[in-house]
Amino acid sequence: MDGNGGGRTTSEGAGSTPRRRRSRLTPERQAELYTTVLDLLREVGYDSLTMDAVAARTRCSKATLYRQWSGKPQLVAEALRHEKPATLSGIDTGSLRGDFAAVVAQLNGLRMEQDTALMRGVLQAAHAHPDLLTALRELLVVPELSSLEALLGQAVERGEVPADTAALSYVPYALLGSLIAHQLLEDTSADPAFVGSYIDAVVLPALGV
Repeated sequence: MDGNGGGRTTSEGAGSTPRRRRSRLTPERQAELYTTVLDLLREVGYDSLTMDAVAARTRCSKATLYRQWSGKPQLVAEALRHEKPATLSGIDTGSLRGDFAAVVAQLNGLRMEQDTALMRGVLQAAHAHPDLLTALRELLVVPELSSLEALLGQAVERGEVPADTAALSYVPYALLGSLIAHQLLEDTSADPAFVGSYIDAVVLPALGV
């Protein structure tokens, strides 16, 4: 029982340590924060980006940021994943050609140009920051690879692509490599038209579709 200034009896029992409440950001608040993080990345680069700057720009306490993300690498990786230009997850049009067309339809040329420049800077930073590289692999690359594998797996299940097709395991390399090569050869970012044409001319024929 509480007295004047006396101790409180809690359901956790005497002498126990009270549980810390973990505040949760709403999806809308997270989206706003992710957008701000990427804006700051474009302005100052990864090395100069700080959690203090993110907290100030978003009017969010550092304590809240660290409750949601363990550090800057994880926050940046999740922001990139949230703001990615297209999603492969959940796409099933009934054909692999249709699935890839649905992915390409999500792309926007201006966004691709902006995102290519952003990713180039982040990947350069990852060479100097192993913790960033680890976060990118775990939070961005692996989930996207899983979604691509699921997309290709649907084609195998439908009988469009034989399960033993050697090119299946090289599709991620082909897609990513085409974007990198386009920047190197043309000195411009790939656009949706190029991605669609490349898939039709290279990826699908390699899979026998």
